[in-house]
Amino acid sequence: MEKFVIEGGVPLSGTITPAGNKNGALPIIAACLLTDDEMILRNVPRIRDVEAMTLLLEQLGARVQWLGPGEVSIDSSTVGTCEVDQELAERIRASFLLAGPLLARFGQARMPPPGGDVIGRRRLDPHLDAFRALGASVDEDRGYIKLEAPLGLRPCDFLMDEPSVMATENALMAAALTRGPTVIRNAASEPHVQDLARMLVAMGAQIDGIGSNVMTVHGVGSLRGCTHGIAPDHIEIGSFIALAGVTGGELVVRDTVPEDLRMIRLVFERLGLRTEVRGADVIVPGHQRLVIRNDAGEYIPKVQDGPWPAFPADLTSVALALATQAEGSVMIHEWMFENRLFFVDKLVLMGASITICDPHRAMVVGPRRLTGQRVDSPDIRAGMAMLIAALAAEGVTEIGNVRHIDRGYERIDERLRDLGARIEREDDVPVMV
Repeated sequence: MEKFVIEGGVPLSGTITPAGNKNGALPIIAACLLTDDEMILRNVPRIRDVEAMTLLLEQLGARVQWLGPGEVSIDSSTVGTCEVDQELAERIRASFLLAGPLLARFGQARMPPPGGDVIGRRRLDPHLDAFRALGASVDEDRGYIKLEAPLGLRPCDFLMDEPSVMATENALMAAALTRGPTVIRNAASEPHVQDLARMLVAMGAQIDGIGSNVMTVHGVGSLRGCTHGIAPDHIEIGSFIALAGVTGGELVVRDTVPEDLRMIRLVFERLGLRTEVRGADVIVPGHQRLVIRNDAGEYIPKVQDGPWPAFPADLTSVALALATQAEGSVMIHEWMFENRLFFVDKLVLMGASITICDPHRAMVVGPRRLTGQRVDSPDIRAGMAMLIAALAAEGVTEIGNVRHIDRGYERIDERLRDLGARIEREDDVPVMV
């Protein structure tokens, strides 16, 4: 096990380029199973979750080769099994994204329960409903989910009972290799869903409505290989903006997609953090005084996540950490996941003023002087929130269990050092009592 040792109080300043979108890379890697041709993926983040997904493909028989920094070749012509390894699947929630490609290409898939962060109940029903609508049978077999379509999938028109991102991605991948038009209603439309859809188009499918909540997939009998660059990670960009804001540094984030940042910038501005866009770059001016803007009538404002284009759930923890350093009060409403706010006791230990109202809501009053403590990261985004707090705090903070942070942020300690942070990675040796 490893830990980060952080000395806070140093402004983060300079220029940084975001990594490829973690939540885009995982379904895009899974989609490589849809073709016998070689796929070349670029701007792939070298993080734990990506490593786990490539191992899953190799376990199925695919050939995976890293060609250079951020570039990987995947050849799925040698896939020889449709049963996903249970031990590997337990590492990441995204392991279930293999179901759609396997079912569409081979007519079957045997899926173990997926792993991932424990942030609340995350239903598989939208995935299974989509597969049933496409004509597959769904059965449980000793804890595994067995999917079969021996005569192939059939196009359909179906309504998802919730705009699940991963279920939409599974449906898109399955429909792309199913001849005829499939209409997906109440679809998720996050930037990484759009990125996957664009790659499926490059592979030979036709998809109408990309970026909307109704997509029509004109599937084909076979898909070809292509070269695809993964879009920049808007969640990582939001995290770096917040890091600069709490430390008072001036930061330039290069090569973003500003359209993907509209709601993030709007919410952060409500928390007092101003940003500017110049072309594809986002600038965080230095030495900002963070003051929360009340709603009309001087009511306490609320930050609430939701399906795109609402504020991303993956930035709720980051927004909460940012709010601890802003003057005023704000209600953080984590609408989507009931366990995501249960890390705030660690920020309270550091000196933050946060009151948990219920599993979904927390009231934050700031600014509060934070002091370094020993804390542990329970999941990817809570880990980033702790990094934000640690870099704003006085003294030294130790963050244990940093493998969670490594799952979502590539070489985060090295990249933060390039911006001036005092952060070191060390072995986390248990103290014997």
